[in-house]
Amino acid sequence: MDVNQHYRFVVPDRSYASLTKKDITRLAESFALPEGAVGKVNIIVSEMLSNLEKHTTHGGELLVKAIGKPIYGIEIICLDNGPGMSDPGRMLEDGVSTFGSAGEGLGAIQRQSDVFDIYSLPQVGTVILAQVYKSNRSIPPVRRYDIGNIMVPKPKEIDCGDGYAVIHHERGAYLLALDGLGHGTHAQEAAQLAVKTYCDKPIPDPALALQVIHTSIRRTRGAVGFAANIDLSQNKFSYCGIGNIAGKLYSTESPLGNMPYKNVISYNGILGHNIPGTFNNQHLDWNRNKILIVHSDGLKSRWDLSRYPNLSRHLPTTIAAVLYKDHSRQTDDTLVLVCKAKP
Repeated sequence: MDVNQHYRFVVPDRSYASLTKKDITRLAESFALPEGAVGKVNIIVSEMLSNLEKHTTHGGELLVKAIGKPIYGIEIICLDNGPGMSDPGRMLEDGVSTFGSAGEGLGAIQRQSDVFDIYSLPQVGTVILAQVYKSNRSIPPVRRYDIGNIMVPKPKEIDCGDGYAVIHHERGAYLLALDGLGHGTHAQEAAQLAVKTYCDKPIPDPALALQVIHTSIRRTRGAVGFAANIDLSQNKFSYCGIGNIAGKLYSTESPLGNMPYKNVISYNGILGHNIPGTFNNQHLDWNRNKILIVHSDGLKSRWDLSRYPNLSRHLPTTIAAVLYKDHSRQTDDTLVLVCKAKP
């Protein structure tokens, strides 16, 4: 299970580039990545920073996290609100440039990455995702869904008060998303205790799982939370939420581009302090056309996936990163958790 938070590196102009590269290199080394993988990270970060310098007027930011527990890789995401690209696929070709340079930057990032994705819209900006793995990483099992996330602490904070868990089972997955009250260390303590409780003894029933979490975190600041069970054998998605964890379940089969969705509905309350006397699970259909997006209130609520052409075809982490880039409040911890069914 991977529950690591992202480290945020804001790069408003070129003067931050050298220090940012050094900090990310040290981070990669602290993840015990081999020398070859660290070398790949250096190239990726250098090219990302170069692109920010060349193509944006206000810079951007890089998000970095360790992948897995135990760690088997590193994830680097570059975000900007620059001019964007109408044809990012063509920009990946060596020699193609809108800046007059050699045009090898994006291609170099792709070649050095074990996983690569890019999403860009003119006048909206660009998200670049790169993952580099240790050479001895075991091949993960093939599943009928993909899960990705962005989890970032409040600006100028170190500890993130949001939390999540993903537990794979023989019929699908159990999901948990949490937002510890407030932010910082005490919020993180509440969220992480809730995650530990959930993972130590997974409970298929989402409402019951939240009841158990409520009891276990009574001595903490408390949290709001969302638990779900995706059962592929029954094509069913069951969930329960307490507090202001929001989300939408999209259906991507619409040929017109306007993807229909259903809002995730939560009960009022705070886990660990006060919850309704009675609360029940909600049940929705799950099939190969579904995308579930759940987030803490660090993300603004007025967003719509339909406004991003073809974004639903990209990796879940890329989807989460685009929403974070455009809709983060920047006044709180932010969690965006995306589960995407495979067609």
